[in-house]
Amino acid sequence: MNASNQSTAAVFAALKSSPAGLGRAEIEKRRAEFGPNELQEKEKNPPWRVFLAQFKDFMILVLAAAAIVSGAIGELTDTIVIFVIVVLNAVIGFVQEYRAEKTLAALKKMTVTKTPVVRENRTTVVSSTELVPGDVVELEAGAVVPADLRLFEVYALRVDESSLTGESVPVDKTGAALALEENAAPADRTNIAFKGTLVTSGRARGVAVATGMRTELGRIAGLLQENEAATPLQRRMAQFGRNLSYIILLICLVLFLTGVLRGEDPFEILLVSISLAVAAIPEALP
Repeated sequence: MNASNQSTAAVFAALKSSPAGLGRAEIEKRRAEFGPNELQEKEKNPPWRVFLAQFKDFMILVLAAAAIVSGAIGELTDTIVIFVIVVLNAVIGFVQEYRAEKTLAALKKMTVTKTPVVRENRTTVVSSTELVPGDVVELEAGAVVPADLRLFEVYALRVDESSLTGESVPVDKTGAALALEENAAPADRTNIAFKGTLVTSGRARGVAVATGMRTELGRIAGLLQENEAATPLQRRMAQFGRNLSYIILLICLVLFLTGVLRGEDPFEILLVSISLAVAAIPEALP
């Protein structure tokens, strides 16, 4: 439902609600259908598993193998240098994933509040996690918006949407219907108060049109937890990196076998082959 483009009456009709709010039976029915109004987290991998996952890349495994071989033949300096590079690469990847998890946890904590809601024509205060689509919510200065609300009574309402849109200036809100495209950006939907944003001044009433992971904030939280699909360019670069690694390993093998067949010291030629592999394999290419 594109609530921004519709009149208040049409929005209430679509939600089967009214300015007097929902009844108890309907609330329970919708809570069973839509679940709690909170950001859902996927099952977390333990930190050690997240860290080990950074070593799945083929080129990283080749470098690690080169480090082990270098250590086995007594080249401790080369071993240490290679392992430091590999571990640093893993640490950077681990930190990036850990930060994404912490960001989601912060978003979830920020959006759980006590919220004034109109039900059966009476105002009561409930946990924001209990809201369902169709609930009528009251907003005032200092409140964190508990769900995506289509505003219908607005009194000089301004909302800080920086957490959602990056806009540093509070946005003036309206209760009127807007002529917008279906996929209009949140910043243009000024008759919607979005979950997780902060009311800086004024007051308003709005009807919940989306809760939980169906909100704009929920969509962002979902993206934080997804393994982003690689673009065609990224896939080609990854394939190029693997092919390049295979070619380099083949060259190193040919170099080693040629040296041995020519009667050169196997230890020295193995060291040269490892050095070539380490220098040529672009572990950061993908």
